[in-house]
Amino acid sequence: MPNAPTVFPAHENYVLDVRYTQDGETLISSGMDSKVNVWSTGDWRLVRTLDDHANSVNCLSLSPHQTILATGSTDQTVKLWDLPDGTVRHTLQDRKKTVAAVQIAPNGAFVAAASYGGRIAVWTLEGEPVVGIKVSKKNLVSVAISPDGQMLATSGLGDDIWVYALPSGELLTTLVGHEIAVCNLTFIEAGETLVSMGYEQCIKFWDTATWTETRSLQGASPVRGFIFSADEQHVALSMERLVQIRRVSDWTLQFELPVSTKVINGLDFSPDGRWMAAGAADKKIRVWQLE
Repeated sequence: MPNAPTVFPAHENYVLDVRYTQDGETLISSGMDSKVNVWSTGDWRLVRTLDDHANSVNCLSLSPHQTILATGSTDQTVKLWDLPDGTVRHTLQDRKKTVAAVQIAPNGAFVAAASYGGRIAVWTLEGEPVVGIKVSKKNLVSVAISPDGQMLATSGLGDDIWVYALPSGELLTTLVGHEIAVCNLTFIEAGETLVSMGYEQCIKFWDTATWTETRSLQGASPVRGFIFSADEQHVALSMERLVQIRRVSDWTLQFELPVSTKVINGLDFSPDGRWMAAGAADKKIRVWQLE
């Protein structure tokens, strides 16, 4: 069982997302206080604050070479920041709606944003528009781009998952099987599998060649989100007052990490899988050593 976590105040309001850099030396966090904070993982010293957003910063994504950070905000914009200096490279806006999810494609070709009002917008990292898609009348809360940058999946309120071709924006398929809402999406296994999590606490695995459901795992308690380790051998689940670490192959529970506040928003494994960081509603970040 891991030791007690390192706990430190990180934002002036809810912590909403956390993201390790590829070298494991930096953790980036975003919060409802409109700030993005950059932390040194050696001593958890605040290195830099990026405060160009005017409202809650809901989501973070790093480019493959870790030189660009994308942030999505309730101020209706996506910002691309140059790292490590933290200057704003581009401010992007598709519609006047909250940006709930953002991802830079794993191949570095695009950045995509999912917004309330059912819109997906895709730009190049130079800020040039690629495609805008009216997906639904309902809010979108998740977006995932395949490793080769050729597929984009999105979901939100309602039980549908939409998959589009990039850069054309052509609809490839619509997946159904969840209930009420689909809260999280990610591609694994070099893009051969799409993983989704529904509001009904079910996690589904989809074969991206046939779009058939290959595996379904039913949770026993509310799950807010998940993230896979870099080697995809483990997955972390954020729950009420708890983070679970499970082995993907057989879903065996490895660790339960208690949290003293109910709402846990952001999760990330360090690149080597030895550490787990979690942001929470009590404005703090917790970091556990898993080995």
